[in-house]
Amino acid sequence: MESAASRRTRPSARAATAERERLASEDRAHRHQVAAERARSRTAAREREAAEQVRRARRGSELPIDRYLDREDSWLRFAQRVLELAEDPTVPLLERVRFASIFASGMDEFFGVRIAGRVRRMATGLPVEAASGQSPTQILEHALEFAGELLVRHARCFTDQLQPDLATEGIEILRWKELDSDEQTRLERLFTERIFPVLTPLAVDPAHPFPFISGQSLSLAVMIADPRTGTTMFARLKVPPLLPRFLSVVPNRFVPIEDVIAAHLGELFVGLDILEHYAFRVTRITDLEIDEDVTEDLLKSLERELTRRRFEPAVRLEVEESISDAVLDKLVTELDVDRRAVYRLPGPLDLSGLSAIADLDRRDLKYPTFVPAESALAHDGADMFSQLAEQDVLVHHPYDSFSASVQRLLVSAAADPKVLAIKQTLYRTSGDSEIVDALIDAAEAGKQVVVVVEIKARGDERANIGWVRKLEQAGCHVVYGMLGLKTHCKMALIVREESDGSLRRFCHIGTGNYHPKTARLYEDFGLLTMDGAVAEDVTILFNHLTGYGRKSEYHRLLVAPAGVRAGLIERIEEQVALQRAGQPALIQMKCNAIIDEEVIDALYRASMAGVPIDLWIRGICAIRPGVPGLSETIRVRSVVGRFLEHSRIYSFGTGTGDSPGEAWIGSADLMHRNLDRRVEVLVRVSDETQRAALRQLVSMAMDERISSWWLQSDGTWTRHQFDESGAPLADIQDLLIRSRRSRAAEA
Repeated sequence: MESAASRRTRPSARAATAERERLASEDRAHRHQVAAERARSRTAAREREAAEQVRRARRGSELPIDRYLDREDSWLRFAQRVLELAEDPTVPLLERVRFASIFASGMDEFFGVRIAGRVRRMATGLPVEAASGQSPTQILEHALEFAGELLVRHARCFTDQLQPDLATEGIEILRWKELDSDEQTRLERLFTERIFPVLTPLAVDPAHPFPFISGQSLSLAVMIADPRTGTTMFARLKVPPLLPRFLSVVPNRFVPIEDVIAAHLGELFVGLDILEHYAFRVTRITDLEIDEDVTEDLLKSLERELTRRRFEPAVRLEVEESISDAVLDKLVTELDVDRRAVYRLPGPLDLSGLSAIADLDRRDLKYPTFVPAESALAHDGADMFSQLAEQDVLVHHPYDSFSASVQRLLVSAAADPKVLAIKQTLYRTSGDSEIVDALIDAAEAGKQVVVVVEIKARGDERANIGWVRKLEQAGCHVVYGMLGLKTHCKMALIVREESDGSLRRFCHIGTGNYHPKTARLYEDFGLLTMDGAVAEDVTILFNHLTGYGRKSEYHRLLVAPAGVRAGLIERIEEQVALQRAGQPALIQMKCNAIIDEEVIDALYRASMAGVPIDLWIRGICAIRPGVPGLSETIRVRSVVGRFLEHSRIYSFGTGTGDSPGEAWIGSADLMHRNLDRRVEVLVRVSDETQRAALRQLVSMAMDERISSWWLQSDGTWTRHQFDESGAPLADIQDLLIRSRRSRAAEA
């Protein structure tokens, strides 16, 4: 028998192990460096391609060179519309608070993605030619200045409007000095028990360099002095992000957490004098940079990138307006942030945390309760499949219940012993989603389950990694999309064996994510069908996604990156031909954004030919409507309200005998990323009643009796909220809610 001593690892063996670990570590570091370089190279190639696309669009065209609105300005105009709702006294108070929170989160994204990307491209010398014709410096300076105006306006909205209005309703957001002694005592105990243990004060001196400030984190800048030596020092104190943004003193009385921490700085810097302290907040880049050519395991690479992302350069610094020049100079110097991106604001900072206030249980201060209709699809699983065998079903969320239609179909399919396979794309969903649970149950029951996952969905990367691992552990076949492309399409395929032994395929193609929570807040469409052409197209596309097959021709689908732009432009040109032939023509589009130059130019040419064009754009729009000789027949509207307008509709033709036309719904917006760098799907709606409903919806948004924002040719948006007598215009979302209620009552 071998002795204990002989079983011990010999020195030579330990040395060999250490050497292997060292070499492996060096190899990992080298591979990561190569991946980063390749990722930057791919980014540069995409930017060069985008710049060349812009140059091609502007060069050699008979259209005016200044025909495109600036993208960054248009994004900020959308944020402005959200802010206007926070300022609007006709909106229920807690909904105004929610819009203020949404605005703050949106501005975080704008700086972390748009500004950060622009700054990084300019710093690295990548081409940043803009379709608007403005120089990169002009665009950046305007964006930073306009953003600053909106940030100050947002802060004033909170302090001058929301805070007093909340107080009137018995909901108070107070500062520390406004609390009574009993409340301060209660919070002192809370500080000692819950906050103090997780705080880490970091002083800066020759032995302690300036600490790294992570992105989107709230901090306190503290100037302290040693009374024995008279030495002054800077210290940073990070506000714990996992604690509530606003601490509840008693029901409906709140105080910002940084106020509580600031009141107890003496306990953190014992024996030192607190000279001054101010809240500040840093924004860093939030977009991802991953090279899929080098990365063998995309999931692990994404996890590493999420960690690295926290340490990107600062692109915005928010500080309290009372901050001293000396402390501000210290922060600006150490963070190396552009002074144009430094914003002095009335406190408190980081008002995205107002979402917790908006969630308070005060129904009298919110939109009236709305229960989605559940009549779109049969309740029993077998009846669902029978219904779809007879006709396509078009559901409109949130007016039609997502859980009682799409989710119920997928859950029923998972439990149905006749279902053999389920294939689905997932871009965003919730970790406690019944759909994810149903897919797991289906796999464990022996069904073939294929899930094409986009783990790079911006903002949801960490959540996606979590439920992806659950799916894999249950035996689902998980595919991470296609190399170099984001899988953004929303589709599901169910294969079911009928009693005669034949197989039937049922499909869902939608405009929104399979996310039961956001489906109650986002406006989206979904088509449920057993149509053979759609089923064949979806089957082939899933094979394309999982097996890298190649097909560009489909029966009832337009698929990006190969087919959506070309397919839409072809149909725009068909309407031009009808117009020139003296027949009825009409183009209607509803989407989140339109900035693609080729599509915009096609719309301009259609307008020049006299084709009426109605565009319902929620967010970014680079098209100039109403320009004489260029876009006189183009109208652009935007609706921002209770629900996030998220669906995409592309309709061509008037629906009359001479112009029956087509209507398409799907996942694609009219942006370069959607048309060139994503897998997107549009499906043609074949039922004329459903096509008419889609056309009517867009026409309703264009109606002058509907409250909306109208885009002007100079890029500004004008809100049309009241009629000539001062009476409020109709809210389209409210009309649709009432329409569903009436339909349910009739049923």
